[in-house]
Amino acid sequence: MRIKFWLGSAIVGLTVLLGPVAAMFAPQDPRTWQTYPRNLGPSLDHFLGTTALGQDIFWLLSWSVRNSLLLGVTVGALATIIGVAAGLVAGYRGGLSDRVLSFLMDGLIVIPSLPLLILLSALSKGQASMAVLGGMLVLFNWPFPARQVRSVALSLRERDFVSLAWFSGESLLRIVRWQLFPYLRNWAVANFINTILVVIAVESSLAFLGLSNDAIPTLGTMIYWALKYQALFAGRWYWIVPPILAVILIFVGLFLFSNSLTDRLRKHPGAAL
Repeated sequence: MRIKFWLGSAIVGLTVLLGPVAAMFAPQDPRTWQTYPRNLGPSLDHFLGTTALGQDIFWLLSWSVRNSLLLGVTVGALATIIGVAAGLVAGYRGGLSDRVLSFLMDGLIVIPSLPLLILLSALSKGQASMAVLGGMLVLFNWPFPARQVRSVALSLRERDFVSLAWFSGESLLRIVRWQLFPYLRNWAVANFINTILVVIAVESSLAFLGLSNDAIPTLGTMIYWALKYQALFAGRWYWIVPPILAVILIFVGLFLFSNSLTDRLRKHPGAAL
């Protein structure tokens, strides 16, 4: 478990250094076309060469990793917070609150999100902002954790310590925050990490299909532009391989980190569920 935890942490740390940290030191805006000579190979001046659009690939990659992580972390955090809060309230309160929230959860879960996201991208002609795309991803990703948390809350509310807190006059907010949530804390972290993976995969898929805003550097749009300018067939591996490796590194790192948390839950069930 420790090996997976530390290896996952090291990979995630490397990704953060490559993305958000390195992006702060970019000498110029890598989104600007024709900044450098086109199609240069890797060199000391350009670590990963330049694109057919005259962009430095290393700095473009750092911006892409930063934006993809920013979208994934933001959506993952909001979807987990909303899902855990809704699930706890529905499971503990029951009654009308449970029926309304369960209706929303079930309604959103049965709707296939990918076709709707493709439709949204098509209607916006691939120009939907990151905020709009993030909002749609939050909308479709909070019901899953909410449904699972509701099931746990239904069991927890029958426990003696919860009844004792209620008879002691504790408010709903305090009971949910201090009596129920500690049992779900580690699970919420694992769900947060898994949601990041889902969001990055969905955004990359939309970008690969040309349905994401190609003016915003993400790992998906970087792959899209590389394919559009035939980087694969022209032998410009230094353009298309880095974003693919970055996606793999993010997935492996976050998977190992999430898996180590799952192992901890299995060995120490009292720490969470």
